[in-house]
Parts: sequence; C-alpha cells; structure tokens
Amino acid sequence: MNPLLLLGTIAIAIAGLFHIAIFMLESVLWSKPSTWRRFGVRSQEEADVVAPMAYNQGFYNLFLAAGALVGVVLIWLGSLPDAGVAVALFAAASMALAALVLLLSNRRLARAAAMQGALPLLGVILVVLSLL
Repeated sequence: MNPLLLLGTIAIAIAGLFHIAIFMLESVLWSKPSTWRRFGVRSQEEADVVAPMAYNQGFYNLFLAAGALVGVVLIWLGSLPDAGVAVALFAAASMALAALVLLLSNRRLARAAAMQGALPLLGVILVVLSLL
C-alpha cells in the first residue's frame, strides 16, 4: 500500500473513532453533568433543553464515523478500494467542513473545531496526494 494512503487512512480511522466518542457523549452520556459541562452547558435545566439537539447531533457524528471506517476497511481489505476511497474521503471531508462551520459559528470554539477537524483534514490531504 502506498505510504501516503496508509497514513491518510490511519488519520481517517482515528477521526472516525473520535467521532464515535463524541456520539457517546452527545447521545448516550448526555444526562451526566460531567458530560454536558464539557460542552459549556451550565445547568441541568439548560442540559434538558439541549438534550434533543445533542442526541441528534451525536447520531450525525456516528454516521460520519461509520462512513469513514467503512471506507477505510474497504481500502485496507482491497475488496473495493475505489469505493472505499470515495466513501472515506466524503466522510472525512464532511467532518473537516463541519469543523470549519463550528469555527465560523463561534471563534471561541476553535479548540473544539481543531479537535474535530484536524485529523480528517490531514487524512483527506494524504489520501488525495496518494492518488496523484
């Protein structure tokens, strides 16, 4: 396997695992004060209001993670590498663009946006370079 493709898919796979962790926080563990405080929510009342949105957003993260990981598996197994590249790139680019939207919506969320978007962006760059 091309070293750039390998490194790119590793970055995308780690980004997928990170997005599963975010899903867990937003959709499974949201009711814990330690979880909603990580997202800047200050009270149980606010957490209850935000809960349906967090639940939905968590599933967005899960679906992006699934796309990234399915794409990577297809590449690594070699069964459908072209389809795997397409799926992995789409999912990773969506993650990176979502991070950009987060940053543009509130500059104070730059750290969260960097955590959410750096690895998928790196993965996209490396996979695209591997195709040249």
